[in-house]
Amino acid sequence: MKLYFLRHGKTQWNLESRYQGAGGDSPLLPQSYDEIRQAGTYLSQIQFAHIFASPIKRARDTALTVRQSLPGQPTLSLLSRLEEFHLGRMEGMLFKEAQATFPKEFDAFRNAPADYRPVQIGGESFQELIDRMTPAILNIVRQYPAPDQNVLIVSHGAALNAEINALLETPLAHLRDRGGLSNTSTTILETTDLGQHFNLIAWNKTDYLKRQLDATDTI
Repeated sequence: MKLYFLRHGKTQWNLESRYQGAGGDSPLLPQSYDEIRQAGTYLSQIQFAHIFASPIKRARDTALTVRQSLPGQPTLSLLSRLEEFHLGRMEGMLFKEAQATFPKEFDAFRNAPADYRPVQIGGESFQELIDRMTPAILNIVRQYPAPDQNVLIVSHGAALNAEINALLETPLAHLRDRGGLSNTSTTILETTDLGQHFNLIAWNKTDYLKRQLDATDTI
């Protein structure tokens, strides 16, 4: 089976380079709905058995919008385990503010996941996020074991980056080696053994979007 991971559309806080974890949210930009429909046009070539999404509004709205383009409008289920990182005191802060206030946490979150210790900020570690997301993904795989089945998962940039790399058995220290995930991007994994192993089919696919992406699109 194949898992299609879609990052939510771009939000106001993404545009402002502001931290937006599980405890923060801002609306999708007006242009984002067009871009989600562009993703939907690409994904409409695929028959999906189900859609699973984070319940946070930016992801939920992305899932509801893309669903309109999919054949048969598959059932959508919301799973709290697919939420973004809990970022504690960094929630809502501009990146430059977080860097000045929590320099060690800021640098490790971006560049050294194995060294990220979010105790001071009251956040969630990479391993804690992986430990909550992986059971949800494996349960989805068990629900749709047929080789010709596809599932769409709509979630968040930092969370998906960490979880997808973990599914690919990437060590914590190297979770960032593949680079970031852009708003409204699709990453595709395949498993042929009920989730014991995953193969990467496509990483951060954005060629269906009709504009040039910039630094604020990718985390």
